[in-house]
Amino acid sequence: MTTIGAAPVIRVEHVSRWFGSVVAVSDVTFDVMPGITGLLGPNGAGKTTLLRMMTGLAKPSDGAVTVLGEPIRRNPSLYGRMGVMSEHETVYGFMKGREFVRMMGRLRGVMDEAAVDKAIDLVDLADAADRPLGTYSRGMRQRMRLAGTLVHDPEIMILDEPLNGADPRQRVHFQSLLRKLAGEGRTIVLSSHILEEVEQLADTVLLIVNGKLAASGDFRAIRVALDERPYHVLVVSDSPRELAAAVVKLESVDAVNVDPDGTLVILSRNVRDLQIELPRLAQSASISLRRVEPLDDSLESVFGYLVER
Repeated sequence: MTTIGAAPVIRVEHVSRWFGSVVAVSDVTFDVMPGITGLLGPNGAGKTTLLRMMTGLAKPSDGAVTVLGEPIRRNPSLYGRMGVMSEHETVYGFMKGREFVRMMGRLRGVMDEAAVDKAIDLVDLADAADRPLGTYSRGMRQRMRLAGTLVHDPEIMILDEPLNGADPRQRVHFQSLLRKLAGEGRTIVLSSHILEEVEQLADTVLLIVNGKLAASGDFRAIRVALDERPYHVLVVSDSPRELAAAVVKLESVDAVNVDPDGTLVILSRNVRDLQIELPRLAQSASISLRRVEPLDDSLESVFGYLVER
């Protein structure tokens, strides 16, 4: 996960956080490098608690968090190099969008109005900048909050559920903006329950389940590592029962389920061999394959497997 020869931007080492007898995060260790890192997990998994420790807002009960090689807790010089967007909205409805971004800039020591305009342009809200935030849709408020996070041009961005309330067009713009920012060498940690979005954006995925790091790395590599469970492959053909009887004899196949509509779901621990054997078998039996589709090649299925474990 760590690039050879490069120091991590954020390092989390054996971090735990408990509240009385409740353990929110348990012995979590990982490094974050430049680019986009997706932090995923079900509600209550400990994602927000972990992000709060990564931004210095909460102190670990055990372990250490460093950013750019320095402890993050009570380190104002680091705070100026970070942009943090919390999950919950923190805006005044009467305040105009431009006023909000300007205020966020001044809190970071940015007095230049050009920086305010640039941040608002980045989130494509120049036309709405002089309207009260209370007149914005939720997605627009999220984008203006992102402008407030960007106004001081941070190297590191910590975004907790930033896609909440965004419509499809806003999501596309958001994805494009984050890729642009990451391409400039920034480090972005993105927490979201919208797995499809993170799958499309993140270079690295961190999966948090029950306060523990269940897996990290590229989601497809994670799925390959889960070799104790078979892959699911959907197959549609013109002779499903004949195909099922033949396929189940293959060494690469663990089981075959035939749905009432004739669709086959093949369970295999060796999909590479199955991909070679299945067309040959169908051809020799004069069976037409109409559709062959892996059902596990998505971040959502990876996440589902890990939650079930």
